Amino acid sequence: MSDAMIRVPAEARARLAVIAESRGTPIRSLVQELAETRLTDEERRERAERTRAYLAEHVGVEVSDEESAAMGRKLRDAFAGQESAAA
Repeated sequence: MSDAMIRVPAEARARLAVIAESRGTPIRSLVQELAETRLTDEERRERAERTRAYLAEHVGVEVSDEESAAMGRKLRDAFAGQESAAA
């Protein structure tokens, strides 16, 4: 695999260095992990649709758009709360 250079502001690089050091891993591993695990908006929508279809077929539960949006808000709030508590 060939390497590529990514330019980021010095503050972002410093933050990545702190995170990498706390994990005992190089910055390149953090960036690789992000690229391999972060979903695009389209990938999230596709995953949500597959989940809805699975729930309908295997569990007999139909999830409405409103219910899905409400759960998304709850999850975002929960993760935001975890991030602010860790800071």
